[in-house]
Amino acid sequence: MSNASVFEGSDGRFVATELARGPWDPNALHGGAGAALLMRAFERLPGRDGLSLARVTYELLRPVPVGPVEIEAEVVRPGRRVQLLEGSISAGGTEVVRARALRIQTADAGNGALAETPPPPGPATGRPANLIVPHRPMFAPDAIEIRFVAGGWGGGPSTAWFRLRAPIVAGETPSELQRLAAAGDFGNGTSAILSWDDYLYINPDLTLYIEREPTGEWICLDSHTRIARGGIGVAESVLYDERGRVGRATQALLVAPR
Repeated sequence: MSNASVFEGSDGRFVATELARGPWDPNALHGGAGAALLMRAFERLPGRDGLSLARVTYELLRPVPVGPVEIEAEVVRPGRRVQLLEGSISAGGTEVVRARALRIQTADAGNGALAETPPPPGPATGRPANLIVPHRPMFAPDAIEIRFVAGGWGGGPSTAWFRLRAPIVAGETPSELQRLAAAGDFGNGTSAILSWDDYLYINPDLTLYIEREPTGEWICLDSHTRIARGGIGVAESVLYDERGRVGRATQALLVAPR
């Protein structure tokens, strides 16, 4: 893992480094970077005993700039079995990302619980993403490693493994949920069905459904994109760790000619 980090700081005040940058603008962050930082904030809220994060939805309201940002998170509906959490990222006094999360009592389904869904072929069998990037450094490939086991970058349906190369916050080892959030925003890119040179292909949201907390460093996305004629595009990814399925990620897509 690199000595550099995606963010520096603590106590709600951070500075986004160049390792957080996305592909569209050298001064704006990749969605996965902000998603992971907000996931960290949700994990640190009190009252989680016996409860697990089941769903996190991020509204990507405006580009998040490289530089100072502020994080807020709170439990807005406490409860013994279900809790509602809210969080946000602000820059220069303007809210740029808003998020809501559900914490739910862990399931007690007895014999009704499903067996583990096996994962795709592991990252050791994959091949590097071989990205042609518009600027360096940036979130991928400098802060996160990508290895494809099916398909390829922007070539339609794909299956790829992701591993953080750098901490989300300086001096901290990322949690498994932070790793999941960092990877979950890549589905629209890895499964793109239109040319990046000819079309904008931006997701203004991301929803993660978490069936169980992942284990280990690697997260896999088995991703597909659909664009409805006369409608909108949606990217869907089934999420895995090296044990098996852990959840699902969905993204609405802004698709438009450049």
